[in-house]
Amino acid sequence: MEECIFCKIINGEIPSSKVYENDKVIAFLDIAPVNKGHTLVVPKEHHKDIMDTPDNILAETIKAVKKVAKAVMKATGAEGFNLGVNNGKIAGQLVMHLHFHIMPRFENDGLKLWPGRKYEGNEIDEIAKKISSLL
Repeated sequence: MEECIFCKIINGEIPSSKVYENDKVIAFLDIAPVNKGHTLVVPKEHHKDIMDTPDNILAETIKAVKKVAKAVMKATGAEGFNLGVNNGKIAGQLVMHLHFHIMPRFENDGLKLWPGRKYEGNEIDEIAKKISSLL
């Protein structure tokens, strides 16, 4: 945890543009926003990703996401927002401390969603069965 930039922000060792804080969660503006108002919501306890985070901490974090997202929308005049969480390095996670991105969206802001792909033959049913069998 000594090298975690979010832990340093939480501990006040690094400045941030904090917009919300309670005893479990902190929210601050992303320093490289996709749009102005792009906010990160981070649990104060260090957990590397969504899979590593206890359910009670995850629940507190998502409640804060909802609260902060409403304020981001009003403050920026956004017409919508994307909620993102990158889980693991291969998915683009740069800081190994769970965090949610609230990215305000505007008409013609130039951001694109990921491309869709197609299943071949019975693949969709086979993958659905595999996933279901592991739950």
